[in-house]
Amino acid sequence: MNGPPGGKYDVVIVGAGIAGGAFAALLAPSGLRILLLDATTRPPRMPPLAATIHEVGLRVSALNPASVRLLAQAGAWQRLPTGSASPYEYMRVWEEDGTGRIAFDAAALGEPVLGHIVENQRIVAALFAQLDETKNVSVCCGETLERLELPDGSVSSVRLWLASGACVDADLVVGADGARSLVRERCAIAAPERDTGQRAIVATVTTAIAHERTARQCFLRSGPLALLPLTQPAGEGSCSIVWSADEAVAAELLALDDVAFAKRLGCASEHVLGEVVAVSRRLAFPLRPLHATSYVAPGVALIGDAAHVIHPLAGQGINLGLADVRVLVEELIGARARGLALADGGVLARYQRRRRGDNALMLEAMEVLRRLYADRRPAVRLLRSLGVAAVDAAAPLKRLLMRRAAGLD
Repeated sequence: MNGPPGGKYDVVIVGAGIAGGAFAALLAPSGLRILLLDATTRPPRMPPLAATIHEVGLRVSALNPASVRLLAQAGAWQRLPTGSASPYEYMRVWEEDGTGRIAFDAAALGEPVLGHIVENQRIVAALFAQLDETKNVSVCCGETLERLELPDGSVSSVRLWLASGACVDADLVVGADGARSLVRERCAIAAPERDTGQRAIVATVTTAIAHERTARQCFLRSGPLALLPLTQPAGEGSCSIVWSADEAVAAELLALDDVAFAKRLGCASEHVLGEVVAVSRRLAFPLRPLHATSYVAPGVALIGDAAHVIHPLAGQGINLGLADVRVLVEELIGARARGLALADGGVLARYQRRRRGDNALMLEAMEVLRRLYADRRPAVRLLRSLGVAAVDAAAPLKRLLMRRAAGLD
């Protein structure tokens, strides 16, 4: 779209990241007039496959099978270049100073893989490519939301004022604008934030031993370390890492040069992949989970990080957001089939009922898990190890947990 948007739309989506882009692409076949707004400039087109670890995007997502199917339905998954989605069939989890270990295998789930690791920039590029071919979706980047007026008794639509001076009306506004959501703020929806006192350090590394399509996570004293397998740029010899560490430890790790960091990473991972041969630049961000007290307001629905932010220790953030996308699209399509308004209070309430409870349960489970592994008391460590070993030996329970993580329940 050239120039500022204006006029009336059925749906306006604020935020063109993975959740917002996927929502627009999945809803597009309905024929609704959709506007997708984003405050940033248009993202670059699909980058070529990385030749070195320094060319790999630092922010990656672990997409479960349900999320992959949703992206395929949206027309985006097929647009990813061959080799850019890194499948993993196994997962290994252990504790730094405990004996409990647990292993997951895709075969036990009846799926070919447990998931795929994909750079976020590639998912967004694939979604934009799909939207470029969708006539009823207008995309406008570089537009910031200034003010939002909710419907009242005399006005049935939501009005958005943009920084450019443009004014847009919508039957429904979808907030997909991230953890610092302006849509959520303008609707005065509270989102209590929990400061974990940790930062996540992300980087791409090359290792001496092949990862063998296995995702690994070690619970260290200062926080969890994840090694996520990549197929590019070094076959099975590269991984994306997410190292969640207490602030003091994170600051120390960030201050190290690449050689020292590689040695520290090798020790922390117990050299499960041998020596860390090379390290890309590092990026760090604070870990502050949040959960909106409501996902809806009159004429407004929140999805993805605008509604909830989860600790990355289970890699479920994007999968929860895409589950929001799926359910909200289902509810809107169902509303049209029944002759109801898109912003009908009952329709939005049903979306909230279907998603908020599940997300709250996952957020709380991750916080309990984080606190449990942060407790260093010997008795707790022993019980933790025994519990993990028991779950690993209980095939039906383990399969239930895998199905939940895969989005198959």
